[in-house]
Amino acid sequence: MNADGTTDGKTNPIILKGPDFGPYMFLADEELRLISIFDDLFYDRSDLDILSPAMRNHAVSKLIPLGFKQISGTVLAHNISNERCLMPKFHALGSSPFDITLYTPRNDSDFYILTPTQTACQIIDNYSYQSAVEKIEALIKRQPINIHKIFDYLEQKKNTTHKVFASAMNDLLDAQRKAVKSDPLKGRRALGHLL
Repeated sequence: MNADGTTDGKTNPIILKGPDFGPYMFLADEELRLISIFDDLFYDRSDLDILSPAMRNHAVSKLIPLGFKQISGTVLAHNISNERCLMPKFHALGSSPFDITLYTPRNDSDFYILTPTQTACQIIDNYSYQSAVEKIEALIKRQPINIHKIFDYLEQKKNTTHKVFASAMNDLLDAQRKAVKSDPLKGRRALGHLL
């Protein structure tokens, strides 16, 4: 433990366990501290992008053995390091998946638990174009994203990753089509729909 009460990557229980927490959950980005929970193989652009109760329960079940305790419906805290895992709340119909963390502030040592689409949006907002494309291609091989929804919410502001990211959509759609037809994704079901 560091003097400020945080842990470094060598002793952090999530980073030690990660990136894999099984087929439904993984540490998608260590630098941004994003944990992604598998949602589904196929999407419609109008699908709600929220953590379902089954997705939340899965995250809790994977984090409790690592020393985390659920202190509220959306927050888990580690009993030694005081690091937290935050599950941001959905705020409004039609809200952008890019804004999911807007109303859930975190400390530098905290993790966000997000859907794959929300994870991809955070990557787009925080990395250069090329890095974002590479990271999202790696993400969709493990957890498909709602590419059409992301495209709908890209902002066309001058000098932003959003402006140039639209050009990657067709390549990402092709990569995702291949991924969902191959192992390990082929045949995987959404959490809560396992029967």
